[in-house]
Amino acid sequence: MKARIAGAAFAAVLIGTAAIAKDRIEQPMGGPAGGWAYIGTTHAQHMGDHDTIIVAGPHNHFRALQVRVTHAPLHMHRMRVVYENGEPEDIPIRFNIPQGGRSRNIDLRGGDRAIHQIDFWYDTKGWLKGTAHVSVFGMH
Repeated sequence: MKARIAGAAFAAVLIGTAAIAKDRIEQPMGGPAGGWAYIGTTHAQHMGDHDTIIVAGPHNHFRALQVRVTHAPLHMHRMRVVYENGEPEDIPIRFNIPQGGRSRNIDLRGGDRAIHQIDFWYDTKGWLKGTAHVSVFGMH
C-alpha cells in the first residue's frame, strides 16, 4: 500500500514538473518604435496543445503581436495575453497558418502595453508534417 502511495506521489511530481517546464521565460530585446522584436518560440505537437511564454522585462512593452510558424502548418484556436498588471486580454483568433506563414498583425487593447505572458491553444495541421515551431514577435 505504501509503495502505491509513494509511486502515485512520484508520478504527480513528475507530471507537475513537466507542466511547469512547458512555460518558457523569454526576455525580448529593445528596438525602435514601429519595429518588430522577437519575443520567443514554442513548439506545437500533433494533438491539441497549450503553451505559455512568460515575457520578462524591461523590454516587454508592445502594441501589436504577430505569430510566425515554421516546420509544419498550425491551427490557432485561441490566444490570451496577460499584462503586467494582471489584466487578461482574450484575442479573438481562430485561423490556420501555413508552414512558413504568419498571422495578421494583432493589435493589443490600449496601445503600448507591458506583457507578462502569452498563452496559446493550437494544434498542427497534418500528422505527417511534424512539430510546428511557433514564434511570437512584438511591435514596439
